[in-house]
Amino acid sequence: MSASEHIAPELPEAARKIAAGYAPAGEAVELGALLWEGQCHADAPIRLPLAMLNRHGLVAGATGTGKTKTLQLIAEQLSDAGVPVFLADVKGDLSGISAPGETGETGEQGEAAGKVRERARQVGQRWEAEGFPCEFYALGGHGAGIPLRATVTDVGPLLLAKVLQLNRTQEQSLGLIFHYADSKGLELADLKDLRAVVAFLVSDLGKDELRGIGGLSTATAGVILRSLTALEQQGAGGFFGEPAFDTRELLRTARDGRGLVSVLELPAVQDRPRLFSTFLMWLLADLFHDLPEAGDVERPKLVFFFDEAHLLFDGASKAFLESVVRTVRLIRSKGVGVFFVTQSPQDVPPEVLGQLGSRVQHALRAFTPDDAKALRETVKTYPRSEYRLEEVLTQLGTGEAVVTVLSESGVPTPVAATRLRAPRSLMGPVGADALERAVKSSPLYARYAEAVDRESAYERLSAEQQAAEEAAVRAAREVELAQEAEAGTASASEPPEEEPSAAQQVVGSAVFRSLARSIGAQLGREIGRSLFGTAGRRRR
Repeated sequence: MSASEHIAPELPEAARKIAAGYAPAGEAVELGALLWEGQCHADAPIRLPLAMLNRHGLVAGATGTGKTKTLQLIAEQLSDAGVPVFLADVKGDLSGISAPGETGETGEQGEAAGKVRERARQVGQRWEAEGFPCEFYALGGHGAGIPLRATVTDVGPLLLAKVLQLNRTQEQSLGLIFHYADSKGLELADLKDLRAVVAFLVSDLGKDELRGIGGLSTATAGVILRSLTALEQQGAGGFFGEPAFDTRELLRTARDGRGLVSVLELPAVQDRPRLFSTFLMWLLADLFHDLPEAGDVERPKLVFFFDEAHLLFDGASKAFLESVVRTVRLIRSKGVGVFFVTQSPQDVPPEVLGQLGSRVQHALRAFTPDDAKALRETVKTYPRSEYRLEEVLTQLGTGEAVVTVLSESGVPTPVAATRLRAPRSLMGPVGADALERAVKSSPLYARYAEAVDRESAYERLSAEQQAAEEAAVRAAREVELAQEAEAGTASASEPPEEEPSAAQQVVGSAVFRSLARSIGAQLGREIGRSLFGTAGRRRR
């Protein structure tokens, strides 16, 4: 007897074959139930093998079709299986995953609970309200959450160039600046450190420093400095600094063994999409740098949901895109799965889309010729299907999707129209008071709450500049005394011969001399950067 004959025998043979493709032997995420000819079949479940979640995925669909609830549904089950999850909460409605879902009987809560119970009945789900262990973060403390920061050195030139919207030439110049700072042991903790290094390199003292490795034009330096100033004026300065976030915090589990759900609250920075999308990419690059090779695993170490993924690729340079592709391809071997979440598969470059083994496609709209073209292109990316996908994709209801995943043998499953299960946690944000209590009760709050401004490039360069200025004043005074002595009016006493002259002190205190001496103290510093030019952070 074939595998398909064990599943929903009342279904047509074609539908049974589809359902048979979603019956893995191992652990799996329950997505929902098969839709066939307008009917939902609870006895034909659609599952995503847990072992295939590090092969990455895509959740796509028009606004209002249920993408956020799909993320919540998958995240809940991953947490139950002991797998940590990272969620970027762009709209501010994912904090509810920490609280049980609505169970009321009357009013709006009762209506919502009734819809959930009806959905559970349709898909054969035993629904019980439940909250999940969460940590809440916010970029640089902008919003409710544990402040999440990175140093400029950690982020690196390639990612920062995208935030600053630099062109290719300016991006290369920024890379030269980072290389110089690395070689001289100048810590770039925050934006004022980077600004100080740029200003120094176009000064009279700094120009000579770059002759051996290529120059930095005044015009390019001006563009970079103006971009840094604009970024700070937007309030983004707080995202760069210390204490820098240790991305290994995302890999934790709760005391009860469930995976911790890390929610990055982003509503406060929605108007800076390049910043938060690039920051998310830094998190992935830093994880890649730190994690050991794991190969194929029974369950992933972390599943990372990258919401509003199109923002990552808007205006991306060729070098940036190549780095994204390499990260997605290689981080799988570290046991990390990445799901890109966006409105249309066309938002994701083909080079990245080809790396995504699982697809959950919610409804698409075809109101315009461009929409219709995007719909046809989307259909072409699916395996051969028993459905008329162009029709199905425009007729799906909220909370329904077309699904194909990788089976346990690594083969794409048949395309299945699916009515998705209902999340068990609250489908909406928790109250501000509850969120604040959760943040301040976290053991991480004391570690990351307060920013630290220790000595770094800005302080070192400022101190050297001040020393050089003081030496110049002393040199001028010595010249004046010498002239007075020649005229017979100077004092008879002369500085001891063993003392260096003030002119020699000027040379000895020049910034580039001081920096050159620092090379020996910085031997062993990692100059080579990981995939995105991000530096390996020195763990404390």
